[in-house]
Amino acid sequence: MDLSTRLLYRDAEVLIIDKPAGLAVHAGPKGGEHLGLYLDSLRLGLRRPPELAHRLDRETSGCLVLGRSRKALAALGSLFAKGLVDKTYWAVVVGRPREESGTIDYALKKREKKFGWRMEVDRTGLPSATQWRLLGSDGRLSWLECKPLTGRTHQIRAHCAAIGHPLVGDSIYGRGTGTLAGDRLMLHSRAIVLPLEAGKPPIAAEAPVPEHMRAALEGCDLGLPSPG
Repeated sequence: MDLSTRLLYRDAEVLIIDKPAGLAVHAGPKGGEHLGLYLDSLRLGLRRPPELAHRLDRETSGCLVLGRSRKALAALGSLFAKGLVDKTYWAVVVGRPREESGTIDYALKKREKKFGWRMEVDRTGLPSATQWRLLGSDGRLSWLECKPLTGRTHQIRAHCAAIGHPLVGDSIYGRGTGTLAGDRLMLHSRAIVLPLEAGKPPIAAEAPVPEHMRAALEGCDLGLPSPG
């Protein structure tokens, strides 16, 4: 896979790519295809390939940030750790929220299960907050813009399920509801903004709509103002 064809942003220190859904960012315990196998195509004249500045779930598509040097990776890591990165996700969920927008503020804790692990709402867990806004709905499904204010694993998926609107295709948090609505996870990292250097405009990128979500988003774009 030539990831250079999926570049959204490039400079001497940072790359942002449009990660395809279904591609893990790290090697799993059972091996298989993962992003690291293809990073060499993103050296783009440098001696070493870039490295991940953060991660996305295997089934999540869209904006993924890479650092091209140790200095850049340290600076990017600091931004993510301090919550200074503006991340915008698009999600298709089951049902329609009663409100037009809101903030989900539920602490999350990782739980080990017999057949794997998952994040669960638990007041003893880590503070977690997700802002959301309704962009469209056909009544059965809804198109949400989600902005995670914290960076917990599976945060958007767990939070949406916790308010009764699991993501379409979510086999962990939406089994029996989300999985009946679709067989692929509909979560897309739509845009990202990185205030990397003081006094300079932030780095920004936007990922195009993935084909596996296009029909659902178009179906939800009914009776509401344009998301802009």
